Amino acid sequence: MLQSINIKNYTLVESLEIEFSAGATAITGETGAGKSLVLDALGMALGDRADTGTIRHGKDRAEITAIFEIDDIAAAKAWLRDNDFDDDQCILRRLYTTEGRSRGYINGQSCTMQQLQQLGEMLTDIHSQHEHQSLLRRGTHRQLLDEYSNATDLAKQVSEQYGAWNAVHRKLDSLMARSDELIARKDLLSFQVNELQQLDLNPTTIEKLEIEQQTLANAEQILQDSYAVVAICDQTEGFNIRDGLNRALSTLGSLKHKPQALSNAEEMLQTALIQVEEATSEIEGHIDRFEADPQRLQQVEEELGVIFQLARKHRVNGDQLGETLQALESELQDLETGGESIEALQLQLDELAAVYEASASKLSKLRNKGATTMAAEINQQLQLLSMEGAELLVQLTALPAGDYRANGLEEIEFLIATNPGQPHKPLKKIASGGELSRVSLAIQVVAAAHSKTPTLVFDEVDVGIGGSTANNVGLLLKKLGDRGQVISVTHQPQVAAHAHHHYRASKIVEANNAESLMVALDRQQRMNELARMLGGAQVTDQTLSHAAELLSLASN
Repeated sequence: MLQSINIKNYTLVESLEIEFSAGATAITGETGAGKSLVLDALGMALGDRADTGTIRHGKDRAEITAIFEIDDIAAAKAWLRDNDFDDDQCILRRLYTTEGRSRGYINGQSCTMQQLQQLGEMLTDIHSQHEHQSLLRRGTHRQLLDEYSNATDLAKQVSEQYGAWNAVHRKLDSLMARSDELIARKDLLSFQVNELQQLDLNPTTIEKLEIEQQTLANAEQILQDSYAVVAICDQTEGFNIRDGLNRALSTLGSLKHKPQALSNAEEMLQTALIQVEEATSEIEGHIDRFEADPQRLQQVEEELGVIFQLARKHRVNGDQLGETLQALESELQDLETGGESIEALQLQLDELAAVYEASASKLSKLRNKGATTMAAEINQQLQLLSMEGAELLVQLTALPAGDYRANGLEEIEFLIATNPGQPHKPLKKIASGGELSRVSLAIQVVAAAHSKTPTLVFDEVDVGIGGSTANNVGLLLKKLGDRGQVISVTHQPQVAAHAHHHYRASKIVEANNAESLMVALDRQQRMNELARMLGGAQVTDQTLSHAAELLSLASN
């Protein structure tokens, strides 16, 4: 419950403190006197966007403090604890400057505007005179029905479950849309991988093939040179290396009393003879095994040609084809497991759909049950607001099977027939603005009656009505005040007369200064204010008598 509000340097106020009590409180005043001053300032305290134009002229900042009693508001106390604020009290403070800086405080601790708004939603429920415009939107109808049916938390859960389902659905659609592209890519990769695998490449393949190609290409010259070397070593008549070494060894062997140097030389020549004979034998063996093979040469050159052609195709060096093969195999592996990903996503999607449908079906049952009783209560209020014969219908239209929406499995719309026998039509089809205002008021009263918020605020919601209808509005607001706190800004004397408490807003103009005031009225002052509201600027004995009668009847 709102206990008090303190306003400093806000519009036409230098300093103003107002205390509130439980029950219904009416705020009245002359046009331009700032009847909505308190409600506007309260909105600032609850985190509304700061307007530097509302700072009192000549001041550099405005400050608003609102104090709430929260002993009976468990949700608010829990929120304060969860957000590390002291929960023994609830003091909201808002300060903003002409330079555009804005700060918020909860129980003396700095807070964000979002935190002020979150806490404020648990403390007050504000209904404005322009709220009937929002009633033209289906989203408002759904929100009102969910609040009435105590289904707000479930509706939020359904929305979150839809979000999870929709995220997987979009991902799956993306994969499915790319399926033809992925199949074509997989076919290409399969071909390229198979093409490279047939080469059976290893790190030395190209080097070995190039050596073999060079050898085969020069086979004739290699054989000629091999024969020439054998001849030099062993076959040339008259002189060859082996015969020369034998003669040298024979000479050294026949010497007596050889010096050590010649003995050493003899051993080295003997070794040389052995190596020449082994080298000759190796060359002769090579000649016997080696042959020019034009077919093999052609095959080797073709293999090298294929390798370098593929290297150009993949825009790499020949020795990098092994790495290219590994990369292609890895990509192909990912694509081949893509089918499993689609299946896994489909399974996940089915599971999320089942969870969503279970919650959405439960939500639909709550909405269908609430729609009937909510419409009945609104229609009862319409009769009190002099709309005899009018009937409001809360229509729920089921969506096609499988058509999932964040807001559930049905469209929700308020329809109304303003006269008996006429078909129900959307609210926006109502021709009379006065009728729409009364329908809006009836809906707001029913919504407020089922609101868990302790402080209900009505800002001139009775515009366009009067007489007995205004009296009924006053009775409705008084009934709401009997079970909680209702603050109503009104221009109807019949409404103000039913209030438990009455404040009058006024404006004092002195020289170059203007000041707004808010004063609590006693019974005599209330009677005078009601008389002013009834008769205008000139209060007569007759209007005073009428005001006294209004106040007396309302008190009974």
